[in-house]
Amino acid sequence: MEMTDREQHRYFIYFSYDGTEYHGWQAQPNAVTVQQRMQEALSLLLQRPVGIVGAGRTDTGVHARMMVAHFDSETTLDVRHLAFKMNCLLPNDIAVSRIRPVQPTAHARFSPLSRMYRYYLALQKDAFLPRFACRFFIPLDFDRMNEAAGILLHHTEYGSFCKAHSDNKTNICHITQAQWRQASEGMWYFEIRADRFLRSMVRSIVGTLLQVGKGDITPQDFERIILQNTRTAAGDSVPAHGLFLEDIVYPDSIFL
Repeated sequence: MEMTDREQHRYFIYFSYDGTEYHGWQAQPNAVTVQQRMQEALSLLLQRPVGIVGAGRTDTGVHARMMVAHFDSETTLDVRHLAFKMNCLLPNDIAVSRIRPVQPTAHARFSPLSRMYRYYLALQKDAFLPRFACRFFIPLDFDRMNEAAGILLHHTEYGSFCKAHSDNKTNICHITQAQWRQASEGMWYFEIRADRFLRSMVRSIVGTLLQVGKGDITPQDFERIILQNTRTAAGDSVPAHGLFLEDIVYPDSIFL
């Protein structure tokens, strides 16, 4: 798996996970997290302590169809063999798809050009979806919700949708896509892409858009909420289990 070579090498791991049983991504005392499980598997296989840096911090119960993390090695690795062995060690709810060598300066968190999330909403009961979609019982006006969602593209300051007391240096994000789409009969999802996201940002945006869909507020009210730039102006955050990190895009130049 390892070939002797004393240079420092950096690798990106691409993987997915069902976040139901985890207290989010980031390792923490007295709680089982995805980062903890990944580091344990890597450390066992490489026979040394290995720290990994994720592309972001998903909250408790949030899922990822694509997550990326990086780690460093002083040896050149057989990445296909390593990915196979990691999947043998990891629990069934975490799956590695590939490992790629990257430039030493590439960073899983700071190098992305964009990230994309989807929030899944079930309007009718489905026995197979309770872990992965939020059940909603009230009829919604998705045209009005999309009108409001489009307003997000014309702003950059999103303090109204950031979890209170977060340690962000700035609330500025550049959103390039935000819309509701119908996946199937009775199933919709909200898709949003940006260069970065604030803590709990997607869930609070969705919660506020649901107020638009129910008729409690108008799209114009939604824009006023954005402009107030305070969390208390927006609606409640929706439950975590409907949220998926779906895609992360990096510049081609970072890959070897």
